[in-house]
Amino acid sequence: MKGHCLCGNVTIEVEDIDTVEACHCGMCRRWGSGPLMAVHSQAKPDIKGQNSITVYSSSDWAERAFCHKCGTNLYYHQLGSDEYVLSVGLFQDINNFDFTSQIFIDKKPDYYEFANVTVELTEQQLFDKFAKKGMNP
Repeated sequence: MKGHCLCGNVTIEVEDIDTVEACHCGMCRRWGSGPLMAVHSQAKPDIKGQNSITVYSSSDWAERAFCHKCGTNLYYHQLGSDEYVLSVGLFQDINNFDFTSQIFIDKKPDYYEFANVTVELTEQQLFDKFAKKGMNP
């Protein structure tokens, strides 16, 4: 699966992924003015154009990256793992995604609602899930 930022300076290639998830946490909503619609890569993606990427440490356990040439949000990465949460908008040529889940559903503001039926996890449910795996959120 191949994608790129708005200006094309950053390209990303990952394994084929067919599911999309939404995050309603405050950081994601501030980062992109709405929920983060993303695909989860279980392996580190092949990213080219590193000289156009700015990485921001958004918490003690994660970082976010964007193209500083065009401003496209690229990914959320949990430190110490190979998992990357990539903005689905990078992958414009793929139309067969299945919208499967929403996290931080208890942080979602009332002014929008998705019609899709998905799995919905609250902040606490998500943190409990990570704790069972021995990971930070």
